[in-house]
Amino acid sequence: MERKTLLTGCPDSRGLIAQITNICFKHQLNIVHNSEFVDYSTGQFFMRTELEGIFNDHTLMLDLDYALPKNSERRLVGAERKRVVIMVTKEAHCLGDLLIKTFDGSLDIQIDAVIGNYDNLQALTEKFDVPYHYVSHEGLTREAHEAKMLEIIDSINPDYVVLAKYMRVLTPEFVSRYPKRIINIHHSFLPAFIGAKPYQQAFERGVKIIGATAHFVTNDLDEGPIIKQQVIPVDHNFTAQDMARAGRDVEKQVLSKALGLVVEDRVFVYGNRTVIL
Repeated sequence: MERKTLLTGCPDSRGLIAQITNICFKHQLNIVHNSEFVDYSTGQFFMRTELEGIFNDHTLMLDLDYALPKNSERRLVGAERKRVVIMVTKEAHCLGDLLIKTFDGSLDIQIDAVIGNYDNLQALTEKFDVPYHYVSHEGLTREAHEAKMLEIIDSINPDYVVLAKYMRVLTPEFVSRYPKRIINIHHSFLPAFIGAKPYQQAFERGVKIIGATAHFVTNDLDEGPIIKQQVIPVDHNFTAQDMARAGRDVEKQVLSKALGLVVEDRVFVYGNRTVIL
């Protein structure tokens, strides 16, 4: 018996849930879990169906194509552990959290490599028997530096690339290589305080909450589809440094939760939004 997940996105129409589940029944597949959502503002339907049984993927997809409306998208994904490459600069908290949660099984991913433009985090990475690739950006154009990193990433062909406090803006060429597959953690509750020194910006504005945002990377800086956000309260006693220290805890929690949702195939990207089932 195999377990797979059927992901369906299409224009809403009457009887979609019955049509899809009847096709699953026809293929003698057991529905382990099902969840759905209709965005009534756009008339778009989303459904995530966990299935168990003996699969004939080709025939199942053909039957779905016949039943679903035009302009439908459907995907059948296996239960294999997703493979991830992590990109870092100097800060250890997000990388360390992902390494620990992968080690203890609370995050079901396979980290195939960590790539850093400094070697600061090499010793930490190798404690978990994960290969670390130091690719310095010194003396290189952004394009030349990215070409060296892409050579490594492409050889691994991961399911997702995670920017765990990777503090360099990616070029459109890099982003286009892995569309909807690059996940970033931003040290702010977007859309507030975009860009550099967000905690200093927050301090100067006198905010009462700080937070973090995990999102897919697009060519619009820090404006890609949002996967997960979280905030914590602060007050006038917090300095900018206190906010940054508290923010690091939020950042690592948000990134690991977002990555967990993505690798469990719970995130549908729709325009510049996400639907999470």
